[in-house]
Amino acid sequence: MSKVKTVFRCSSCGAAHAKWAGRCGTCSEWNTIAEELDGTRSVSLSMAPSEPAVPIDQVNSTDWAPVPTGIDELDRVLGGGFVPGSVTLLGGEPGIGKSTLLLQLLASMAAAGHRCLLVSGEESAQQIRLRGERLGALSPDLWLASETSLPNVLGHIDAVAPTVMVVDSIQTIADPALASGPGSVGQVRECTHALVRVAKERAITMLLIGHVTKEGSLAGPRVLEHVVDTVLSFEGDRHHALRLLRAVKHRFGATGELGLFEMVEQGLTGVADPGAMLLGDRRHGAPGSVVACAMEGQRPLLVEMQGLVSQSALAMPRRNAQGIDPNRLALLLAVLEQRAGLKVSFCDVFASAVGGIRVTEPAGDLAIALSLASAWGEVALPSDLVAIGEVGLAGEVRAVSHLARRLSEAARLGFNTAVVPASAPDAPGGIEVVRVATVADAIERFGLRSAAGSTKSTPRPRPERSSEGERGGWFAKSPRPVDGYDPSRDRAEHEEAGGFDEWR
Repeated sequence: MSKVKTVFRCSSCGAAHAKWAGRCGTCSEWNTIAEELDGTRSVSLSMAPSEPAVPIDQVNSTDWAPVPTGIDELDRVLGGGFVPGSVTLLGGEPGIGKSTLLLQLLASMAAAGHRCLLVSGEESAQQIRLRGERLGALSPDLWLASETSLPNVLGHIDAVAPTVMVVDSIQTIADPALASGPGSVGQVRECTHALVRVAKERAITMLLIGHVTKEGSLAGPRVLEHVVDTVLSFEGDRHHALRLLRAVKHRFGATGELGLFEMVEQGLTGVADPGAMLLGDRRHGAPGSVVACAMEGQRPLLVEMQGLVSQSALAMPRRNAQGIDPNRLALLLAVLEQRAGLKVSFCDVFASAVGGIRVTEPAGDLAIALSLASAWGEVALPSDLVAIGEVGLAGEVRAVSHLARRLSEAARLGFNTAVVPASAPDAPGGIEVVRVATVADAIERFGLRSAAGSTKSTPRPRPERSSEGERGGWFAKSPRPVDGYDPSRDRAEHEEAGGFDEWR
């Protein structure tokens, strides 16, 4: 009986090791090496190439033009649609709507005359049929198969001969010839390579759904992202209806575009005017509210930034950030205190980008700073004001890219005033610009230094305590009795009884 061989493989990069180690020597990741059965198979190598080499100007690229999917927001992210023979990996948190989006995609492609195949290793065909009825995705050219074995999946491809195929998910597919279990590094790697090879040979547009880890990255070996052509990230908050689709990697176009979807009862619908949706429930005249304009690819998004500053009852005041980088919030608070004179060290600070949007670019710095200053001074800013600019460590306001496009979008949505850096170019018609050189200038310009906010900068009085060297230092001093209790009298009675010296 042959001995079973095992190998220690890194789940991040897929590198094999002779023994277990806490850190992978190839990718330097910690706690990613796991033991698995060695499923290495011998492959005969042939010296003859499968296709001859040709000059680059003689390569026919007409068959590789993008094919529209019928979903405008998805086509925006992909640069026109899916290229035949391409392999796309879609990742996202559980329950975010990945299966719903791809089922709607297959229904749209099937209605356009494409033969589509959905292979699900997580749901039965009956479950998918029920979802299809709710989404209106029933089409005779949409074929379903509930399968987890790789040879059977390849058999379904031979039988159906699809032009578009979805595998939900790649972690559930396993090759019986490999000794490791489904979802392991070896299984995910080998099954993905087999499906990619079939997609390239038969010009099948293939989409793979991938699981994500608790950190939000794609589960499985890092080689999984390198072997596919496109990596899409489907993001959003379960408590919000808004969903965001980004291209992390795209070999056939740019990766800066953003697709916006709204989760409704009938499935996912594209958001044609995200600015009106994100600002629809905004409360006017409230302190701590400023609108920023963020760029996602070529699309400007107007997002409301909210700030709240309150007197803290803790020794270490809280700093809470939602939708923005916590490190960026800490930087802006330091700038406000050192460069603008707003004493927020003893205050609890909360900052949020409303609507489920995450603002990561520095162009939202000025809006966040003004929202915090407005909340600190309890002075409301004009409701038709938008702030655009990056804040530096010296308190200066720096210029950002695509400023003209941001201002045009703000003017279209009815904003009349924009706070911009002093070096900003002329604004388009329909909006007035207020040029500021520093954050302090912006705060002074809108009168945010109110006496109402100055009380927040006063620290809480702490109880006075006696020094350690003084006898009886264990007792706290109190200038007056509290609720009829006088610690000095209690101390005198204790010393008369002789108990204090004995305790010392």
